[in-house]
Amino acid sequence: MAQVLSTASGIAEAEAYQGKVLGGVSRTFAFTIPQLPDDLRRVVTNAYLLCRIADTLEDEPALSAVQKTLLHERFLAVLRGEEKAQSFAMQVTPLLSQATSPDERELVANTPLVVRCTHSLAAPQQQALVKCVSIMCLGMSQYQDNASLEGLADQGEVDRYCYYVAGVVGEMLTDLFCQHSGEMHEKRAEMLALAPSFGQGLQLTNILKDLWDDRQRGVCWLPRQEFREFGVDLASLAPGRSDPEFATALRYMVGIAHAHLRNAFRYTLMVPAKETGIRRFCLWAIGLAVLTLRRIDARPTYCTGRQIKVSRRTVKAAIASTSLAARHDGMLKLLFSAVTRGLPLGPLAGPPPGLSAWASEPSDGDGSSAARHGLRLGNGEE
Repeated sequence: MAQVLSTASGIAEAEAYQGKVLGGVSRTFAFTIPQLPDDLRRVVTNAYLLCRIADTLEDEPALSAVQKTLLHERFLAVLRGEEKAQSFAMQVTPLLSQATSPDERELVANTPLVVRCTHSLAAPQQQALVKCVSIMCLGMSQYQDNASLEGLADQGEVDRYCYYVAGVVGEMLTDLFCQHSGEMHEKRAEMLALAPSFGQGLQLTNILKDLWDDRQRGVCWLPRQEFREFGVDLASLAPGRSDPEFATALRYMVGIAHAHLRNAFRYTLMVPAKETGIRRFCLWAIGLAVLTLRRIDARPTYCTGRQIKVSRRTVKAAIASTSLAARHDGMLKLLFSAVTRGLPLGPLAGPPPGLSAWASEPSDGDGSSAARHGLRLGNGEE
């Protein structure tokens, strides 16, 4: 009995830590995850924190590409129960530089608490999380060597990159949603087909929002070939550009992100109306991303992400309207039509983003690999 109580106490401590640290490493997810049903809230919080640990290692400038790959392999071994989480945390935390935020450093140091929650989940949930983090780490190893201001080779490479960064997270969430709901499980194939596009729309929005902030760090995630066709050299980009060539290229990217977010909206309507928490979780992310795209489209000369940040008043209005309409597909369609009116709508060429589409190695295009952009929702709030 004492051992049972001790185990239960340990899991309770770990779950309390998860709730506390989430707000420090992501205002967005600390805001949206609580909308989920209790069983999903626990596992999705854990999933986000696992991804954030992997992402923190990837973003650490003091680590070499080889070190990052090795540390990701060790982290996956921890998740599989093949290595002690305490040993991992004690050896890795001192390697983090001042470039890593105090909240992220604390998260890595407390890997044992996060993994304790992981190992307390149901087996199918653990499998979904480990699969997601494994694919994500694989993608990181392919995209971490040659980050530069020249961007990625082409839109296909951007698609591949966005799959590893966010599309795979959409697939994981779909698996978790389908485990939660029998009705969604019946639509699993349709939802999985749209899930990577959902993640891609959010990530492309984030890439555009953080364009100039990322360039200050020496990286760019835009497609070099497509911008070159518009007459724009990514390597020579500077903030505040007002030439029509750049504005047209930027609008092209807004259109592609918008097209993906339309898929995300279709995905959300597949969630049963009675699952209002899951619908709010999806709708708030989509709505805030669309509002950010509108800001970018209206002000193509922006120089920082702050200049296109969605106001708190607008955020509150979007939350209130989508919450009221969450159960009513007709009202949601009217809202989505209104908020996207006037936005460009780009093509989604090629195979749908997903692991099967990216089974081959990355292309050898000039400078086609890049470091991680970070697992964040493209909503102007992070």
